[in-house]
Amino acid sequence: MNNLPATRRTEDLVCFSHLRWGFVFQRPQHLMSRFAVRRRVFFVEEPVREEGIEPSLRFRVCEKTRVTVVTPVLPVEATGQQATRMLGKLVRELFTRKKIEEYVAWFYTPMALEFCGKLRPKLAIYDCMDELSLFRNAPPELKQNEQKLFALCDLVFTGGMSLFEAKRGQHSRVYPFPSSVDCRHFAQARSLRDSAPDQVEIAHPRLGYAGVIDERIDIDLIRLIAEQRPDWQLVVIGPVVKIQEDRLPRLANIHWLGMKSYEELPAYFAGWDIAMMPFALNDATRYISPTKTPEYLAAGLPVVSTPIRDVVRQYGDLGLVRIASSPEEFLIETEKAMTYGMTMKWRERADAFLGTLSWDKTWESMNALIEEAISSKSRVKPDTALSQSPAEIGSAA
Repeated sequence: MNNLPATRRTEDLVCFSHLRWGFVFQRPQHLMSRFAVRRRVFFVEEPVREEGIEPSLRFRVCEKTRVTVVTPVLPVEATGQQATRMLGKLVRELFTRKKIEEYVAWFYTPMALEFCGKLRPKLAIYDCMDELSLFRNAPPELKQNEQKLFALCDLVFTGGMSLFEAKRGQHSRVYPFPSSVDCRHFAQARSLRDSAPDQVEIAHPRLGYAGVIDERIDIDLIRLIAEQRPDWQLVVIGPVVKIQEDRLPRLANIHWLGMKSYEELPAYFAGWDIAMMPFALNDATRYISPTKTPEYLAAGLPVVSTPIRDVVRQYGDLGLVRIASSPEEFLIETEKAMTYGMTMKWRERADAFLGTLSWDKTWESMNALIEEAISSKSRVKPDTALSQSPAEIGSAA
């Protein structure tokens, strides 16, 4: 990221996200941080609700990334159309207060169309990171809003090949951008000593998982591994979301260590023997392209995964990740990974492949498409520009 050109663009970038900036550091944070080197970036996260307040905006400029995080604050009692109208007014306030005139609109969620107001961006982008309609508690109107977003956007990016295949027939300019990796950051794990304070006393061998713990994780598989191999220690890092804490198996060899910062992850990875990806095979995982796959490999860890389609095609078929289609196979493949470890030839092939997946390269490719699209639209004659640009986005008054 240090080598990205710092030439300032005139267009700002306004990103509408269903995720909080400070939740976990993943695709939105990596990309927006890089765009912020060249232009003002406003990251509008999901609203918070508080008792006894008037609708307002909170701003926080991240020193490290220069991204301005915008948090709408709504009263607890505001729901439905009332909340939508409040959000619409707050978005207009954002544009007025920050003097946002020439800008690119970037969407991570089609639900932003409910409140983002009648925007007229210079360019509109839908970065379809996940198939949100298949996630637990997804709003019923999400699919309809996504169709509207397809009609309004100039470019559509997808978070993996499976999503690309599912979406490419719905827009003329859909581009796949699978999960990338900051190799330098995670490669620290190869030389760090095992120093994470809440992990250092845990015995070996250790199987580790880091990520959000929700309906995409096969809790029963984690329980079975722990029961079948009581001498293996399972270390699980990440926030528990949308599932009850009492559903988590509480065995002596399963260690739920909670959420850790992005900066801390290499220290934890340094103390693992195997990285596991115990994903359930369900609607929520049908199109995922897990960010942790390349991060584990960059850390120098052997990886065992359930047969997630994008993992199989991108990593399993190349022999970079061991694929297990049943609980029994997961145990067998994990034992093989422990026995054979990581040969130098395997590591060289993994590193060569990871060299094609840097976030800098992903940003550069996206940015080139954006620059080309803006230039192309600027050449359109004034009397036809309106018909070839996105319609007014949103309908909130």
